[in-house]
Amino acid sequence: MRLSCLQENLSRGLALVGRAVATRTTLPITQHVLMETDQSRLKLSATNLELAITTWVGAKVEQEGAVTIPARLLTDFVNSLPNERVDVELTPRPIGVHLQCARFEAHINGADAEEFPPIPTVQEGITARIDPQVLRTAISRVVFAAATEETRPVLTGVKVEISGQRFTLAGADGFRLAVYRGPLVEPVTEEIHAIVPARTLSELQRLLVDQEEPVELVVTPSKSQILIHLKGVEMVSQLIQGTFPNYAQLIPQSFGTRAVVDLQEFSRAARSASIFARDGGGIIRLQVIPGVEGMAGKMVITSRAEETGDNEGKIDARVEGDEAKIAFSSRYLTEVLSVMERGEVALETTTPSSPGVIKPVGGEDYVHVVMPMFVQW
Repeated sequence: MRLSCLQENLSRGLALVGRAVATRTTLPITQHVLMETDQSRLKLSATNLELAITTWVGAKVEQEGAVTIPARLLTDFVNSLPNERVDVELTPRPIGVHLQCARFEAHINGADAEEFPPIPTVQEGITARIDPQVLRTAISRVVFAAATEETRPVLTGVKVEISGQRFTLAGADGFRLAVYRGPLVEPVTEEIHAIVPARTLSELQRLLVDQEEPVELVVTPSKSQILIHLKGVEMVSQLIQGTFPNYAQLIPQSFGTRAVVDLQEFSRAARSASIFARDGGGIIRLQVIPGVEGMAGKMVITSRAEETGDNEGKIDARVEGDEAKIAFSSRYLTEVLSVMERGEVALETTTPSSPGVIKPVGGEDYVHVVMPMFVQW
């Protein structure tokens, strides 16, 4: 293998695939990146056996070949080089690569490309196309609600449902539920149901920042893998097997009290309360008070810690129904408010011990359900 490419392009490519390089593993080869020529391009691949990312770098290829190189060492060295042409040449003994850029050069030992785990390919399956910014918004609204502990593996994933002209993402960890519905670029002929690891979607969210063309999602007929095709990048991820909870049954269909407040004011008050909640069990109390005689209603946001003090914030609210009280985990409340866009948000409650519902006003695309904390009022 002998080729040359620009340092900037090689650095960007290594950064992309680096997200899939294994960190702690019993298989050291998964800490490598696979470098191979592909027509007139350099193909870079990495996998941690659950997620594989492949990208292509424009290059002048003089001789075909393939090799695997320790990802961190290669990336750090390439990032230290000046923004000029990098010459890459495969060395047979010891196997590795020789790199030269301006007045810098290095030899990095590697391993035979045949030792690298095969990168999964998805040749056929059901395909859906989604606008990249719509998908990025959907992931940001849902992925943080997935569980991080492995006690119930299905909850560490996000349920993806695609049918007709719309898609749905749902994430839950047993204490909260986030559901986002969005449009497809074009309708699908078959329904798609899959549980995608939340980590995969988090990596995809980072890659979507610069994407303009629709993202293609392809699920294999066996429902074991998903291919995500972006411009110049491909991701293949294992799917989580199991039965996701019937989340539709967890969304309350009615409420006793509904308070509509300004999102920014609510978010600011919640952040202030979370400071005191840190030493008070992480609890934020919300009290919704209807207006009287034409006066506006209000929401009172409080937190307190026995040793450090207490906090109270009041914001205006349009209230339907009776006075209501409910308490939430400060982390759960601040996280959902931080991913929502500007405008107004509605809080719907029934009793202090029933789930609360938070959703944007004027849109039916997002709903977030949070289990309450049990407190003394």
